[in-house]
This record gives sequence, structure tokens and C-alpha cells, in this order.
Amino acid sequence: MSTIEQRRKYILDQIVKDGFVKVSDLAESLGVTQTTIRKDLNYLESQGVLQRAHGSAIPPSQQMMDLNLSAKKLINFEAKQKIAEKAASLIKSDDSILVASGSTISLFAEALKPKGRLNVVSISVNISAHLGDIPGITVMQVGGILYGNTLSVLGAEASKTIENLYCSKVFFGVDGIDLDYGLTCGTGEEASITQKMMQSSQTKIVLSDSSKVGQRGFARICEVGDIDILITDSGMPLETRQRIENMGVKLIIA
Repeated sequence: MSTIEQRRKYILDQIVKDGFVKVSDLAESLGVTQTTIRKDLNYLESQGVLQRAHGSAIPPSQQMMDLNLSAKKLINFEAKQKIAEKAASLIKSDDSILVASGSTISLFAEALKPKGRLNVVSISVNISAHLGDIPGITVMQVGGILYGNTLSVLGAEASKTIENLYCSKVFFGVDGIDLDYGLTCGTGEEASITQKMMQSSQTKIVLSDSSKVGQRGFARICEVGDIDILITDSGMPLETRQRIENMGVKLIIA
């Protein structure tokens, strides 16, 4: 692990995988000192993605955390990148799409390669800034109240704009996939605008790594069966895949 970012991604992936990490084990695996690992853990705790314990670290005490975008991007990075690339392959010639915000959606935006002319309606300021420089892509940035952690625009003004549009697809992420409770995210405002985006699109596409299965965020977006496509990774259990497909959702494993 040659860089700080790679080291911290490894730490977070191990927490997701095992439920905890030990300072001594991490130092040995990564070939660095325990002091270096403690500094990494202190930083990651300050970002809300883990909780320090004596000689170790565990997931945050809250069931789901409303994290900032840069911190979320570090979690399960490789899986998210594959999911994003698979989602980008669904874009058709001269397509018009709605994109939400979040770490996986940001990676999706980075993977976009327009075929013909691509129209993108975005609630994410950072995604709009990135796509605005790409030839062949026209970006409509939705206006409203800027939410700092995700750099997304929310609120009544944003919702009103989206109500007057219609696109072939919407791409959004989630913080939790509970087969009985539904799809969830971190805030009520985010859930509300995601629902508006779903209503303004023909095909509803969710990008989510398998670690979100069995989790619940603060706010409920919809039933699992209300979406058309779920793009995830191979870590999703077979029984869960079958139940999702039985709900009429097309499951794509990246």
C-alpha cells in the first residue's frame, strides 16, 4: 500500500469485511508502524466512517452515518468502480438521464462516455462540474439548497424543476437495501428528491455495493420492487439475489 488513500481504503474494506480491525494486524499487513495506523484511524474516525476502540477500530455506532462524499468514496472503492462502469454501459445514443448524488454516482459520472449527444440533469454540483468539460455532454444543473456533505442540491425549488422534466433513466445510490422495508438514504430531503427523480424517469436504476444489503438509512425512498434495475457486486448472497429478481427487478452483477 504505497499511498495514504490506498491504505485507508484497505482499512475500511477490512472493517466492512470483518466488523473490526486491530492496529497490530493492520501495521503488519500494510508494512507500516502502529503509529501510522493510529493516525489513519484517527483521521477516519474524524470522518465518521469508524469508531476507535482500545487497540482496534469498529464500524460507527450509528446504524447508518450521513458521511461526506470523499469519505464514502473510500469504502468498497473497487466494487463501486466496477458498478459505476457497468452502469455507464447502459447509456444509449442521444440519451437523456437524471443523476443523483453520492460516491458511487460520482464514479458513474467519471465513467460516462457519451454516444452522440448526452443530456444530463444533475442535482450534484461536483458531477455537473466534471461533466461540463466533456464534449458531447450537455448538463442541466438543478437549482436549490446546497447540501454540503454530498454537494447535492435539494429542497422545493429543485423538486419543482425535476417535476417538469422527463428522462429515459435515473441513476441513484442508496444507504440501505432491506428487502422488507425498502431502499433508504441518509436524509428526508434526499429521499424526497430521489422520489421526484423516479417519477420523472422511465427506467429507475440503483447503483449499490452488496454491503448495503440488510442496512437501513434514516429515510425511506421506496419499495425494492419500485425500481427497474439494481447494479451491484458479486458479494450479494444468492438468496437475496433471487428474492430481488422475484420482485421484478433486473439484477446486474458487475
